[in-house]
Amino acid sequence: MKSNSETIAALATPPGKGGIGVIRISGPLVRHMAQQILGFLPEPRLATFCQFKRSQHRLDEGLALFFPEPHSFTGEDVLELQGHGGPVVLDQLLKAVLQEGARVARPGEFSERAFLNNKMDLTQAEAIADLINADSVQAARSALRSLQGEFSQKINALQQTLIELRKFVEAAIDFPEEEIDFIAESDVEQRLSDLIEKVKAVLATAKQGALLQEGMTVVIAGEPNAGKSSLLNCLSGKESAIVTDVAGTTRDVLREHIHIDGMPLHIIDTAGLRETADVVEQEGVRRARQAIQQADLVLLVIDGSKNEDANREIQRIYQQMQLPESLPMAIVVNKIDLIGEPATTTQLDDISVIKISAKWQTGIAELRAFLREFMGFNREQEGVFIARRRHLDALSRTEALLTQGFLQLKQHRAAELLAEDLRQAQLKMSEITGEFSSDDLLGEIFSSFCIGK
Repeated sequence: MKSNSETIAALATPPGKGGIGVIRISGPLVRHMAQQILGFLPEPRLATFCQFKRSQHRLDEGLALFFPEPHSFTGEDVLELQGHGGPVVLDQLLKAVLQEGARVARPGEFSERAFLNNKMDLTQAEAIADLINADSVQAARSALRSLQGEFSQKINALQQTLIELRKFVEAAIDFPEEEIDFIAESDVEQRLSDLIEKVKAVLATAKQGALLQEGMTVVIAGEPNAGKSSLLNCLSGKESAIVTDVAGTTRDVLREHIHIDGMPLHIIDTAGLRETADVVEQEGVRRARQAIQQADLVLLVIDGSKNEDANREIQRIYQQMQLPESLPMAIVVNKIDLIGEPATTTQLDDISVIKISAKWQTGIAELRAFLREFMGFNREQEGVFIARRRHLDALSRTEALLTQGFLQLKQHRAAELLAEDLRQAQLKMSEITGEFSSDDLLGEIFSSFCIGK
């Protein structure tokens, strides 16, 4: 627990005009401020209608809510003043609070104090920001699961199993005089194998949550006039890009944010990839290649009406564009309406080929199904919780350490090396919930929160 001698205050509702505005105050001066601004200390957890004053000058009137420590969001005394949502009124009220000795809270400082005062762990604190920023129903539900502790419970269960293994292994190392072959006469190997599988399962669920929170970046690339902008318009459901018969219409990257079954996708349309003397188009091609390098998936669009042998056309364009071989990619054969072909999804050298007509929206449902499958999203999967990139990194590193320890155990019977891998794995998992976290990590996490939260 971290002691806070300062009292903090901030506007807890969005800036601008609204029906109500809320000033949140937390810290040791809360009771003093209630006496100075309200004239009394409200009864705990009871909304009380009163006037807000400063030196007998009435500023506003509204509801006051007092939450005494430790039964509050931050674990400290908390006072909320709910007045009218005018910027001038709220500014005057906040100034009155600051004149009584409070300071303006940093972004996320209320949640940070809740974490430091053991009111929630780090994953729950992060879930607050994720719940606020959720832009789909599924993302909100998953963030709420994390806030209610489902993610933390899974991590804590893994840690408890790991601790039991560590105790057994280290006891065998510390007491060799017992002459017990702990490896041969125990189920350590099986228990470690089971733990690795459980970590993999949590990691798979966390990846789903990360997709809900971060989304996936899909870049539409190809030669000029292949129908890239038409495809963007189909996927976004609106006329986001200009579509003409003139090659090279798109000169810059265009971005759209869409959802497929609640899963966010960042769709980027790019300039046609070709050699050109036009300086503006050259810059567009450069930006297109830059976007391709950063993509989670590239949809390479080709004009299916140019060549009866689509596979040969695919190979030609793929080689001509000099695209990285390791790039996650799917081929979209457009304009099949001009050659009378049906919409199909096939494979070519382990690359998915989806034939569509962006003009008539034929095959778009199949393309959406492919994107859904590529993301690995299962709409029927229960218990998905919001996860962040740092959670995935910690779980992946934990899995790697446990796997390394398993090999030390199975191949070399190296108890000391196994014990060290188990220790490192436990530290990695502790970073997720915040049992072991550096101050720099905490600062980075909470600085991304809203002011007043």
